[in-house]
Amino acid sequence: MKKLNRVLSLLLLTSLVFLAACGNNNNGGSGASGGGESIYFLNFKPEIASVYEQIAKDYEAETGVKVKVVTAAAGTYETRLKSEIAKSDPPTIFQINGPIGYNAWKDYTLDLKDTKLYSYLSDPSLAVTDGEGVYGIPYVVEGYGIIYNNAIMEKYFALPNKATGVSSMEEVNNFDTLKLVVEDMQANAEALGIKGVFASTSLGAGEQWRWQTHLANLPLFYEFNDIQGYDSTVLAGLEADEIQFTYGNNFKNIFDLYINNSTVKPTLLGSKSVADSMAEFALGQAAMVQNGNWAWSQINEVGGNVVKQEDIRFLPIYTGVPGEETQGLAIGTENYLAINSKASEAKQQASIAFLEWLFSSEKGKAYVNNDLGFIAPFNTFTEDEKPADPLAAEVLNWMNKDTIAVAWTFAAFPSEDFKNDFGDALLEYAQGTKTWEEVSAVVVESWKKERAK
Repeated sequence: MKKLNRVLSLLLLTSLVFLAACGNNNNGGSGASGGGESIYFLNFKPEIASVYEQIAKDYEAETGVKVKVVTAAAGTYETRLKSEIAKSDPPTIFQINGPIGYNAWKDYTLDLKDTKLYSYLSDPSLAVTDGEGVYGIPYVVEGYGIIYNNAIMEKYFALPNKATGVSSMEEVNNFDTLKLVVEDMQANAEALGIKGVFASTSLGAGEQWRWQTHLANLPLFYEFNDIQGYDSTVLAGLEADEIQFTYGNNFKNIFDLYINNSTVKPTLLGSKSVADSMAEFALGQAAMVQNGNWAWSQINEVGGNVVKQEDIRFLPIYTGVPGEETQGLAIGTENYLAINSKASEAKQQASIAFLEWLFSSEKGKAYVNNDLGFIAPFNTFTEDEKPADPLAAEVLNWMNKDTIAVAWTFAAFPSEDFKNDFGDALLEYAQGTKTWEEVSAVVVESWKKERAK
């Protein structure tokens, strides 16, 4: 856990050195809820809007404080915030996207260093800070890696004719071992009752984000980690006008393993979606799939799902980087709560009190665990108050292992066009119309072009 915290804190703290100092100061610690006061929460996540609305009703019934919840449509949060913040009754609670989001909204963020909310953080260094001030509180952490069905893995380990000496997933801690196991499983697919080891690699338009963002995070994390003078891979990435794609062949290692040991042929991947991939895994047609802890609901809701909750596990994405035996999952957050510094002091204190109630009271924590489904980074949650979601539980397990998490370096990617150029090149590679050298050239050239913009 300490190693994870070091990685995440370096990601957040070091990347703030380029930010201007903020002049806003909190007027003291969190106060009473201000009975009868009304507050306004602009929500970022449409999929949980109804939960927040119920939370608001319960909170008003308990405290007398009215909580107005407005939810921005998917992909429109920044635009909606710009519109709402200028109104006479602006949001008193809003969300920022880490240090980069803070830089855009620092004139509207209250210093929260003296609040109970800040003191609740399991690792206070995860907050968005500027100088001595605290301006963004993370409220959820997420992780991604290779999800696997342990029931199928145990079936493989029990095969009398398997070609490897690997007998448990605990032995799979690097790419070479993973490759041996995967290729032998593919050779025994019929005996294992699967169509392929990996679910299909979705390369249809708009379906490539697991590869051009999440998988691409790995080689660029390692490249920026090598740059001297930077503790934060995000800061190093933001400062990089060019990249070398030094670990491009490591990306190729795992990508080839995905597409060549799959439920479908590589040439058909351009028609596959993320939903297709998750359904294949849920139906037991594949033993593994790359995705994050948010995928559990999708797996669980597939009609005919055969994956038992106790069999769903996570494995880090191994790519053949030296020393990767100590690598963990890719863990991070893009979600931070901020309080409007332009609101009245009464509204500020009422807003802080609401958030403190949500993350510390029995009723609030029940909502966080059971309905919002957050892996909340607060010390107010006991061991018995962890999410029931098996993938969220797996992320927590990996956070407590003696491994080093991979920071979410994709926050430094120059643009969506860069990601799409990367993804389109991967599709052409899978279809056999581009060489890997040509893919690498596209990645390097697109980064340079988009950064120049």
